[in-house]
Parts: sequence; structure tokens; C-alpha cells
Amino acid sequence: MHPTSILRNLLVPLLTIALSTPAPAADAHAIAQAVDSRYDHLRTLQTDFIETYTGAGTERTESGTLWLKKPGKMRWEYRSPKQKLFLSDGTNAWFYIPGERQARTAPIRKLDDLRSPLAFLLGKTKLEKDLQWLSLAPDTAPSQPGNVVLRGVPKGMEDRVNQVLLEISPENWICRIVIEETDGSTTEYRFSNEKANVTVADSIFRFSAPDGVEVIAGEFGQ
Repeated sequence: MHPTSILRNLLVPLLTIALSTPAPAADAHAIAQAVDSRYDHLRTLQTDFIETYTGAGTERTESGTLWLKKPGKMRWEYRSPKQKLFLSDGTNAWFYIPGERQARTAPIRKLDDLRSPLAFLLGKTKLEKDLQWLSLAPDTAPSQPGNVVLRGVPKGMEDRVNQVLLEISPENWICRIVIEETDGSTTEYRFSNEKANVTVADSIFRFSAPDGVEVIAGEFGQ
């Protein structure tokens, strides 16, 4: 028999087996560990975001840039459809809409804001520690082929949040977060253009009030 025929006769059964054998099922524990490893090695992260809120018969879409820095520092800079600023130095948080005469501030530990738990994006905590009942969500279609979706419930927010969906890319980036609240509202964050370990000054995570703007303690708006 010609060598080419022999090789073909060997390869065809092997390829048939390979194509007919299902890929190993994704494992929520292994995915969570891979995501933790990805973010635990970061010092800072810059990413674009699109935030969509749906609830009470309304829908609102906003976009901007998010900066994160260990430990627990966040800066959400909204640019569209209007400017807003939400930031935290890891201890206190501030919310300000340019042009208004007042800015709000509150200690992070007392802040009832959905953006605060997103600090786990920078490995502040482990996914399996931060989210109860973490599991795969095969009934939820990912936004991109090859991504997988996990679901869980943030600890300490069970009375407000029914579940959180995390869409994970093959590179173990969290590219989408969907927060479903008990009142039926949904907030979705989509992330893109991630830049790891960029130089970010601590000063951008602390609010400097413009002239004539009063900083008061109180609940934050959206």
C-alpha cells in the first residue's frame, strides 16, 4: 500500500473520533479561578463601559471610561448622554454631575450603590467568595461566540439582587455584568478596550470640588 494511503487510513479514524467527541464541559470553579488569576495580577485597569438600566417602564443607556486601582479605588467617568462622575478612594465615595451646585459623598461601607461591589473586577475578593451559589448559566446566551456565562448572588445584597450574570471571554476577561434586582429592574455593564497596568495617579480617585460646589453627605443619584 502506498505510504499516503496508509497515512490517510490512520488519520481518518482519528479525525472522526476527534470530531465526534464532545469538548469537555466548562467548569464554574475552574473558570472562576482563571478569572481570579487574570485580575489578581493587575495593579490597575482602564476600560470603556456601556451601562444600560431597564426598569419601571424606562430604559437608560450611558457610556464612559472606568479606571480601577488596587486596593478598591474606582473612577466612573460618564460622558454620554451627559457627564457624571462617580469615584471612590477605597474608603469614601463621591457622586457629581458637572454644572450642579452640590456633590454627594458617603463612606463606602454605607453606600447602597450597585457600582461598589464591582471592585471585585480588580481581584479585591475571589469570585467564589464574593458570589454565592456561583454556577454556569447555560440558559443565558453570551454576547460573543466562545464566551461563557456564570451566575451568582452577591453576598450581603440578597435582599436587593436576585442574581448577577458574568460573561467571561476566552482570555478570562469579565466583558459583561448583568445585575437583576428584586424589583424587576436590570442593570447591564459591557466592558471593552481593556488596558492593564496603565499608570494611574491616586489623585484621580479623590474628588476636588469646583469653586462654588458644596459637598454634602447623602444618598447618591443615578
